[in-house]
Amino acid sequence: MYELTVKGHFDAAHALHGYPGECRELHGHTWDVEVTVRGDHLDEVGIVYDFKRLKEDLAVVLGRFDHAYLNEVSPFDSLNPTAENLARVVFEELTGVVGKEVAVSEVAVWESPIAKIVYRG
Repeated sequence: MYELTVKGHFDAAHALHGYPGECRELHGHTWDVEVTVRGDHLDEVGIVYDFKRLKEDLAVVLGRFDHAYLNEVSPFDSLNPTAENLARVVFEELTGVVGKEVAVSEVAVWESPIAKIVYRG
């Protein structure tokens, strides 16, 4: 089994509904997102999935969040925009983009250089 990981990022603001601290107020992050896909079949070149293509796929998924107020972007207009929910949403959306060639195995969302959450399907 091969695993391929790429990293992307975006800048966005959010406010956490029901949070009992200062994160309930509007604030922003530079979000780093690491995506790992896995597969066991290599193409005719010997590649499981092209790094460049995965970076582009991730950029498509993250593009709608960049420089946005996440609370106003679907599905976060009705789903609390926590890092946990963001990781799951990116996982699900990227799964639809990469198709059946590889499987998304995990998405890690860093909301700061020292704090990350990982979602695995």
